[in-house]
Amino acid sequence: MELTQKPPQSQPRELYGRRWWALAVLCLSLVVIGLDNTVLNVALPTLVVDLKATASELQWIVDAYVLVFAGLLLTAGNLGDRFGRKRALDFGMIIFVIGSFLAAYAGSSHQLIATRALMGFGGAFIMPSTLSILTNIFPPNERGRAIAIWTAAAGIAVPVGPVVGGWLLGHFWWGSIFLINVPIIAVALLAGFFLIPESRDPEHSALDPAGALLSIAGLGALIYGIIEAPNNGWLSARTLILFAAALVLLAAFALWEMRTPRPMLNTRFFRNPRFSAASLSIALVFFALFGSLFFLTQYLQFVLGYDALKAGMRIVPVAVGILIGAPASVRLVKLFGSKLVVAGGLTIAAAGLFLMSRTTMTSGYQFIGLSLPLIGLGMGLTMAPATDSVMGSVPRENAGVGSAMNDMMRQIGGALGVAVLGSVLSTSYANHVGTFASALPQPQSDLVSNSIGAALEVARRIGGANGQFLASSANHAFIDAMNVTLIAAAGVALFGALVSLAFLPAEEVPAEYETEDAPTRDEARVPEMGGSHR
Repeated sequence: MELTQKPPQSQPRELYGRRWWALAVLCLSLVVIGLDNTVLNVALPTLVVDLKATASELQWIVDAYVLVFAGLLLTAGNLGDRFGRKRALDFGMIIFVIGSFLAAYAGSSHQLIATRALMGFGGAFIMPSTLSILTNIFPPNERGRAIAIWTAAAGIAVPVGPVVGGWLLGHFWWGSIFLINVPIIAVALLAGFFLIPESRDPEHSALDPAGALLSIAGLGALIYGIIEAPNNGWLSARTLILFAAALVLLAAFALWEMRTPRPMLNTRFFRNPRFSAASLSIALVFFALFGSLFFLTQYLQFVLGYDALKAGMRIVPVAVGILIGAPASVRLVKLFGSKLVVAGGLTIAAAGLFLMSRTTMTSGYQFIGLSLPLIGLGMGLTMAPATDSVMGSVPRENAGVGSAMNDMMRQIGGALGVAVLGSVLSTSYANHVGTFASALPQPQSDLVSNSIGAALEVARRIGGANGQFLASSANHAFIDAMNVTLIAAAGVALFGALVSLAFLPAEEVPAEYETEDAPTRDEARVPEMGGSHR
């Protein structure tokens, strides 16, 4: 039955009463995506040895997933709205588990890159489906709390990934980091058959193949350009061509969506400041987070000397902050409104990043340990109400597209954070290390200027007092560069706070095209349950 039809009078309370169990399954499905984004990072050194992966291949083992995932999000969300969000979720999980199994037994870097792309294809259907299903099974008065739980599940998976990956690598072979997805998805599929409701756009809107192709090409060019910019140079001809192509394709997509009678993405959504400002806030908080975690793991492993597992465990405090911030945001929004809570969360995250920038050669983990809970708290306070604002400002029948926009802004923000802040770090590190690197022979000088890991390897080969001096100098240069980059990340988070204060409405402003409210506890307009029609 469709979302707007009434089920038999004997079923509504029973079906609607399962919504919190359905949320648990949605969160379990979402955890797989979060784990996969970070668990691979700790296995990269192992892949160099076992698969003889080059630096370029390592980058594409990570980025092939991101490129396909981000490029397909809008199209996947639209297909979920059209054909059924539960079907889209199940389809995505099946593709994801096939890709995970193939990745675990890949015999070469190229095979692993291909299977990672397949996992990105599946992930593009999973993540927006979870949020759009959530939006359709919870009424407005409960949706904020449900999204806070969803946000916490998404946030916890990020720091837990390196811990799980480090433990698996210590006990099994590298492929085990992908096989962990198999039992999680198996449980989610089985439970979802009985607990997750099916819903779709009741209007059965026609497909928009031209819009889909333009969005995939435009987003693909944008993400590819971001990924390659640090290697090619931000002002290189190749980078500028990619960004120009992305701009033209996305502009063509926007024009097409404004003219076609059945658009994949209704551009009127962006007229609602609750939608556009919240989307930008999400992008900026992920810009700061992913960019910071990118070089924080290097500091923990290269400068402080922790192994992969110990480094992963020391990132976990960010999850504690998210666990506190996301649930607390629900009550705070009721007291102060989304504008102040989102802006306050971004300000707290900025404060945590600035505190981390006080790290010195002798401070060790001290400032990191104090900063991570603050960053997590700020993220939790920001993501939950911002996500609720995005989903609450689009009609429920377009929840898949709204969810895809939310997820796309996360991916674009995270990819930009790694690329931009990574470039700032590399440039600053090369400038700081240049004085003493220039005294070395040219091949060694190039290696030392390239990265902290290469510099420490050169220092190990030189040995003795000279090697120790080189290692100490490289560590100093990296810490100085990291602190400069953290201040830049804090500035981005503060800018996000200002955007929220300037453009987020003080009170919820539903879109003029928003449909009727979600069902309440006593209403019969409840989605059909997954097991009832099979």
